[in-house]
Amino acid sequence: MQPKKSTAWKSIRNIFDQIHLYAGLISGLVVIAVCFSGTIYVYNTEIREMMDSELYFVEDTGVRMSADELKSTLEKNSDSNVVGLMWNEESDRSVQFTLKKEGEEGRGSTFYVNPYSAEILGNSSDKTSTAEFMGYMFSLHRWLLLDRIETPILESMSNRDLGRFINGVATLLFLLGVITGIVIWVPNKVKNWKQGLKVKWSGNWKRVNHDLHNSLAFYSLIFLFIMSATGPFWSYEWYREGWQKTWDTYQEPAPKAENAGKVKAEPIAELNREVETTPAILSLEAIFAKTNAELPYAGNIRVLLPSKSSDPISVSKYRTGFFARAGSDQLTLSAADLSVTESNLFSDLPFRQQVGRSVKSLHVGDIFGPFSKFLWFLACLIATSLPITGTLIWWNKRKKKPSKKKPAGQRVAEMA
Repeated sequence: MQPKKSTAWKSIRNIFDQIHLYAGLISGLVVIAVCFSGTIYVYNTEIREMMDSELYFVEDTGVRMSADELKSTLEKNSDSNVVGLMWNEESDRSVQFTLKKEGEEGRGSTFYVNPYSAEILGNSSDKTSTAEFMGYMFSLHRWLLLDRIETPILESMSNRDLGRFINGVATLLFLLGVITGIVIWVPNKVKNWKQGLKVKWSGNWKRVNHDLHNSLAFYSLIFLFIMSATGPFWSYEWYREGWQKTWDTYQEPAPKAENAGKVKAEPIAELNREVETTPAILSLEAIFAKTNAELPYAGNIRVLLPSKSSDPISVSKYRTGFFARAGSDQLTLSAADLSVTESNLFSDLPFRQQVGRSVKSLHVGDIFGPFSKFLWFLACLIATSLPITGTLIWWNKRKKKPSKKKPAGQRVAEMA
């Protein structure tokens, strides 16, 4: 009976080997491009801060101005209204204020501000060389740079959609390669598991390449699975909806208004409701104090100010630190007395919803701050190498073609 089981497993393993092989060969070039750009983009924030440090870092020159003083100064100098800000307490960091002129469309413009002098250091939309480079990395990672091509490649879809589709196919094939790789590795290495976890550097280059592919893939297995399982979220609507339903975060799209575009009834009543458009005078320092009282931990605070005094204030707080957990806590405050009208704490969510709402953090690796980012960086670097080492393994295992040289005796006979 044992030989039959062995023969059956050999046949099954051969099927998985073939799936693993061709999934890797088909998706190889795209995976290299996506993983290489992803390796760099893991540290998108850190690279921008290092290369454009004048926007993010300031000299500690004493006592920082209060948020209210900065708001008043900025509004006076720019003839705009502050509609939002991102605040942190680090003494050598700039702060971000979003300004919007009266009647301006959109969300306004976000500026980096020196908290000691209220000097505007730059605009978040400024096209620095670093921003351009990281933009190319993001485009390569998401759309394979096809969005940079102006001429449509296909009539049926835009270049961006085409790049998204190809990216999604390659990512799903990579996920299939990860799953089949697990099935292949575990039964094959379970008896000699120590040998399967190290590289025999004394061997020839073929042996070293083979060990690198197997060992490095095993060490990064969980991270590769998470990255490839979350990647198609941004490629396919059906995948995104399936993810949200699986993790209990799906929400039905809001129905379109039937009377959109029609003249509203009771225009007098509408005008009366619009009379109260001037927001109440809000103290940012009081908002910070209320937020820190409700959420007593170190973190950065983002505030969205209302355009009407009747609208609430939206506040989000993000943890900081080497092991900072992803997922912001959100508060809704009354503009009248800063009482909490709604509280959405990430820790209060069921585990399923925490996972579902962390899809971006799971994909880019900041699920546990800089600690997990470093692990994702290493895993993404390994993922970039796997198509290369895997292709070399396949190339070295190819059956040698039979020699076409004729036997010596036959050549002599022909010469005669």
